[in-house]
Amino acid sequence: MADDKNDGFDLTQFYQIFFEEAGENLEQMEQQLLNLDLETVDDEELNAIFRCAHSIKGGAATFGFEDVAELTHQMESLLDKLRRHELTPTMPMVDVLLESTDALKGLLARHQGLGGEPPETSGLVQRIRVLASAGAPSAPAVQPPPAPPPPAPPAPASAPTVGGMPAAALPGATRQLLAVIGPLDDLSLADPIRELFRDIAGLGTITGERTDNGCRVYEITTQSSDDELLDLFAFHVAKEKIQLLPAGASTPPVAAAPAADTGAEHSHDIIEQGYGLFAGAPGSPVASTVTSQSGATVPAQDWVQGYGLFPGAPGNPLTPREHAESLLAESQSLAATGTSAATAPAETKAREAAKASRTASTAQMETTTLRVSVSKIDQLINQVGELVITQAMLAQYSRTLDATLNQQLLAGLADLERNTRDLQESVMSIRMIPMSVVFSRFPRMLRDLAGKLGKKVELITHGEATELDKGLIEKITDPLTHLIRNSCDHGIELPDVRIANGKPEVGTITLSAAHQGGSILIEVRDDGKGLNRQKLIDKARSKGMDVSDDMPDQEVWQLIFAPGFSTAEVVTDVSGRGVGMDVVKKNIASLGGTVEIDSSEGFGMSVKVRLPLTLAIMDGMTVRVGNEVYILPLSSVVESFQVEATSINTVAQNAQLVKVRDEYMPVIEIDKTFDVPRPADDPSANSIMVVIESDGSRVALMVDELLGQQQVVIKNLESNYKKVPNVSGATILGDGSVSLILDTSALVRRARL
Repeated sequence: MADDKNDGFDLTQFYQIFFEEAGENLEQMEQQLLNLDLETVDDEELNAIFRCAHSIKGGAATFGFEDVAELTHQMESLLDKLRRHELTPTMPMVDVLLESTDALKGLLARHQGLGGEPPETSGLVQRIRVLASAGAPSAPAVQPPPAPPPPAPPAPASAPTVGGMPAAALPGATRQLLAVIGPLDDLSLADPIRELFRDIAGLGTITGERTDNGCRVYEITTQSSDDELLDLFAFHVAKEKIQLLPAGASTPPVAAAPAADTGAEHSHDIIEQGYGLFAGAPGSPVASTVTSQSGATVPAQDWVQGYGLFPGAPGNPLTPREHAESLLAESQSLAATGTSAATAPAETKAREAAKASRTASTAQMETTTLRVSVSKIDQLINQVGELVITQAMLAQYSRTLDATLNQQLLAGLADLERNTRDLQESVMSIRMIPMSVVFSRFPRMLRDLAGKLGKKVELITHGEATELDKGLIEKITDPLTHLIRNSCDHGIELPDVRIANGKPEVGTITLSAAHQGGSILIEVRDDGKGLNRQKLIDKARSKGMDVSDDMPDQEVWQLIFAPGFSTAEVVTDVSGRGVGMDVVKKNIASLGGTVEIDSSEGFGMSVKVRLPLTLAIMDGMTVRVGNEVYILPLSSVVESFQVEATSINTVAQNAQLVKVRDEYMPVIEIDKTFDVPRPADDPSANSIMVVIESDGSRVALMVDELLGQQQVVIKNLESNYKKVPNVSGATILGDGSVSLILDTSALVRRARL
């Protein structure tokens, strides 16, 4: 850190990238730990978890976050022993690693300036050390006995090698070797190699280090095998840039072929400088031929198309070095099998095609995503919203034009409307995030909660690819957390109770998401004991609520959303305070959503949450009341019809009901609700009823006129003015006037009072 500051290089500009990547690595590590099957765990799973921890540690050390680096270093030590089979994975190990990911999230949050109490990590570090050292004495029993050494080869010159080292070297013997890393454009990329030897106990030591011909050369004393070293180095540098040589060997001018290539020594005279138009031309030091170990001469210039001034330019499919090595490897392979190069052109072309395919695939992977600030996306969405408003203004003005005289103008405006809608949908899709981002948080939470309650629960998810607006994703997480905790605590029974009731001892909670029209439907369903109708009614009576025994089931289920309502017998740190479900409904209603409950006693319960796809732009129905224009969310509108005086009945306290197909609905007069002035003899007053639905209940709104359907841009009224009862937002109409968007959920709740 001090060197960076002295050099005038500010690392803080990369903090946000590190925090985002660390968060992604933590999420990935947590999912991999949760998915570990301790009976059949394989090396690749452990390697993937190790890589996540190592990536976080490297970044934390670079930016000076020592607490993060220390904890991940301890995790890395335990994981390294697991993947080396020095220890056998156990549930306590998984538990402490999961707790460590939680602690790391807290540490990273503090470094981001998000506040909060610093997590206690000393206990975690001690537990990890104990678990990591517990298996040390039994390590020989875990490892298979070493195989007897193979018979000595007839001549030293033909002894097989691995990465330049004798393959017959016995494991566990101390030896010296050279590790050549490169060539590298940025030699600092190999610096983490030193960290491997510093942090991994028993790996060995680096006794010397130098730079030679664009390569980083390490002098190493170690007991590890070549394969182990290559696996560790490959975390930081591609394997083809790694070469292991005997101590005292002359350093090649450039790195040789991949370590497993037995012919690595033959191509050291190939130099990638190339200033000529083709191999062997004046000014090009690239060799025109390459000689194999068997003495065969391979022409290196056969491949050159020769239009670029340097290797890799247009017309050069490979660098001279790459092609020379490819041809050389081919000639050695053919020589070993007794096949001439002339008889295998198809194999050569196939190998070159495969290499070109891998190169193209790598390039594609690097350019398929782009990390963009959320503020830039929000700004783009706001600009598209203004474009939608402008287009609506033009559309309204165009209605006054003569269609015969302005045919081309009207056709252009129609195209503008279509393109504007397509652009709006495309821009909104940028903010769309798959529900898997939310769903991935719950397996860990449910695992911990079920363990605390002594229950066995399995979480099944469907529709993880269903997309929802980023703003809604962030706000729906807490309500869904409440619902899942409620299902686990109140719904799923204890294993012995489930067995006694003829159920499997493992309960099931299903979390699903799907698109339905212009909204998204999220369902939390369990196969637990369901709701007890009579118990809910009795509890409501004890709290002084107005209930009756003949209430419909849907109304009884809605009682659990009443403030302070809970059926828990004992208040615990998990449930019983009566605040969870109340908060769920309020939060969902604030997002313009609804909650529906269905239950069957003894078989389970289902909670369905319906939300709009976005909070920025919506489809609405425009209605007129007096001289005012209001917007109703189209997703809440059920039907509309002409009012008949005989269909409205007045009941107690001047409340009005209307009968629609044998169903009585409360009536709300919008002009009275919002004190809209109107002439006493207005013939169109309250001539139309619009039926809206929310929370499973319907009410009829009395309006003067239906103006039509249109797309509206939602403006937050509370942040620009103040909170207005029964209003969820505002929008700008085509004529420039402001119209209020009615809160249908609040109007339905008002009618119930």
